Amino acid sequence: MDISKSIDFLLENAGPVIRYRLQKDILNNLSKGEEENLLEQIYNTPHFKLLQTYIKPNGYIGRGMHSWDNWRGVKLHETPLQDGETAARLLSYYSIPKTHPFIVNYVAAMRNEDILCREFSYIPPEIPRFEHRFEGLNNGNCLMSLIYAMQAMLGFGDDFEDVREFQQISLKGFRRILEISSLDEITKINLNSKRPYNYPYIESDEFFPDTYTLAMLAYTQSWRTEDNIKLLTDSINHINAIMKPDNNMYVRINGKFYAPCFAFIKPFRPFSPDTIDSILYRRPLSEIAMLGVGENIHILKESIENIKHALSDDGILRMNFNLPHNKRYSPKKIEYPTAYVDVRLEPDYKNKSSLMCDLTFWAVELLHLCENK
Repeated sequence: MDISKSIDFLLENAGPVIRYRLQKDILNNLSKGEEENLLEQIYNTPHFKLLQTYIKPNGYIGRGMHSWDNWRGVKLHETPLQDGETAARLLSYYSIPKTHPFIVNYVAAMRNEDILCREFSYIPPEIPRFEHRFEGLNNGNCLMSLIYAMQAMLGFGDDFEDVREFQQISLKGFRRILEISSLDEITKINLNSKRPYNYPYIESDEFFPDTYTLAMLAYTQSWRTEDNIKLLTDSINHINAIMKPDNNMYVRINGKFYAPCFAFIKPFRPFSPDTIDSILYRRPLSEIAMLGVGENIHILKESIENIKHALSDDGILRMNFNLPHNKRYSPKKIEYPTAYVDVRLEPDYKNKSSLMCDLTFWAVELLHLCENK
């Protein structure tokens, strides 16, 4: 497909993050001087400058990771960007080089047990969370799964043995899907439970894929073999074949039940410009495409056809935000790169073309990832 109109639109209208990622990762035409200039512009964007104010002397950024933003009436985060996961996502989405001191020091802090112990003791609930940080690793439902995934997103997913081990755990989760024909085969129900919502659950050591194990694989390379890529292709297609839209599942960790809202217990939705029905819609499609699976994934093939049709006129991707069911999860509401939203790269949406730049770049990147697997 000719996406020259889309590229021209982005180069003319997009902010520095999109132009940097477009020229560096897709067009491959960025000179050293142009790269330095665009990076300097990125370093002066409002969110990046705000992130700098949350960096601690020990290198850790923010407070906690996917943690409480308030505790017993006390506000713990000035903005969502003060959460460690949100900070890591911003650095990743902005494609800040892994050699940047902010990233080097942050990853070193995440790999220092003494620093982590201090960082996860600022409120009482974080202390046991740190103490049990490996329980639930097999299904991505623990603190260490976040910490490993964030290291991968920051460019260090292939650099350390323990992080590479999490790659193998992530693969086992997707392999587990191929062994079942429904959730019923691996879930349990506590018949004596008096909980108001007695959903099926899995044990903490059960292997199962979720958004963090997907991110771990999407942002790393050392696991990649033809067999493993085929495994992921078959597994993701199988998820869409066997999962039901109304599935619910908990994970039991240390005798307590948690709702793993990022577990892949429901079908993935292909992209449609008329449908936004979840807090994570476009981002998982991008990360699936980053696996190198191309259009062998049915939902990617359908998404690409829908994108090509939507871009066919002027090269700009638009979505129908007027439909009632789309308003709740509209990307217009995205401000910070939390775990609960799609990716936004434009500094703000004051300019009416900014949202279209974000959507159009997402489409161009997805097409590029699938065509260059």
